[in-house]
Amino acid sequence: MKNNFKIEKKIPNALGRAGVFSTVHGDIQTPCFVPVGTKGTVKGMTPEMLRELGAQIVLANTYHLYLQPGDELVRDTGGLHKMMNWNGPLTTDSGGFQVFSLGVAYGKGISKILHPADPSMQIPERSSADEGVPKLATIGNDGVSFRSHIDGSLHYITPEKSIEIQHNLGADIIFAFDECTSPTEDLRYQNEALERTHAWAKRCLDFHTSKPNSETQALFGIVQGGRDEELRRKSAKLIADMKSNGIGFDGFGIGGSFDKNDLHSAVRWVNEELPEDRPRHLLGIGEPEDLFEGVENGVDFFDCVAPTRNARSKGSLYTTNGRINLMNAQYRNDFSPIEKGCECYACKSYTKAYISHLFRADEMLGGILCSIHNLYFIVHLVARMREEILKGTFVEYKKEFLENYKR
Repeated sequence: MKNNFKIEKKIPNALGRAGVFSTVHGDIQTPCFVPVGTKGTVKGMTPEMLRELGAQIVLANTYHLYLQPGDELVRDTGGLHKMMNWNGPLTTDSGGFQVFSLGVAYGKGISKILHPADPSMQIPERSSADEGVPKLATIGNDGVSFRSHIDGSLHYITPEKSIEIQHNLGADIIFAFDECTSPTEDLRYQNEALERTHAWAKRCLDFHTSKPNSETQALFGIVQGGRDEELRRKSAKLIADMKSNGIGFDGFGIGGSFDKNDLHSAVRWVNEELPEDRPRHLLGIGEPEDLFEGVENGVDFFDCVAPTRNARSKGSLYTTNGRINLMNAQYRNDFSPIEKGCECYACKSYTKAYISHLFRADEMLGGILCSIHNLYFIVHLVARMREEILKGTFVEYKKEFLENYKR
């Protein structure tokens, strides 16, 4: 493995930077947003559509592809790039988030992000009823056993197995296996889970560096630690210094659970400890205000399902003045584009009235057009941040955008 990250310019008096990360499938201009194609496809989008809206890289999910169609089948097809018909960079997560979603969070409506201002998103009270909710994943120090959400079959994933699956999938950037803890867990468990994540990270690094895939696939170690500053800094230092036969991680993921109010502080704690010469990926975060704070605090990659999930399920769309919902009555007779001046295919070709009609008629094109717009908006928002860093005007642009953007 070698360091393929170059910093072009930094934000003065901040951790943010513009850079380039090189892979065998092309260079990635950072910071950048990574669309999520969980099962090897961004729902409703062809690779050509993704390229047209400006996507540089796509993220796929290790857990889901392992279960269906199977990582060995993907390998025998020629790898995920060939199967997807995507010739640009790809990344796969480790499956660690599914440890959370299928384990402690399963059936309880617990999110990795707490929104203190929203009572519906508060930490739920523990009750005896929680014990009756069947978990699909059980964590042990050696790995995780889980039942498939598809057919109930039993599986066991170790750190080595996670990396082997990702080797078979063939993504350019892969992640170490980790335990994403719930924000409801106490400090004792957060610390216990952190020790497990660190042990798993070393096993992932040992396995990866022993294989020829390490020459073409970059392995990112994941920093955990929940909402605790001491644990976050401890994890960042340990993962940054971790080596196997003198070789360390190629980059870093910032994972785990956060409070919406301290998300930005947690990112800063981590990036103050991580080495500057390797990229950082903030996993599962994608709201515009969080993207600005993440970039300013040294994040290079973001991914999130929200832009496409909200687009296809709610008709919820990003604009420079905040979100709009096409199911609202006011858009039935609105013959303007989603956003004036937007260069995405949906805005150049259709009106809000038409796309609103598609949703009300339960036509799948509605969700596709909204997904195109939302991804275009977020991808280009982060690309614009990069441009502003290079021009030395990021702080001014951030202030201007957020003053107009009302969530």
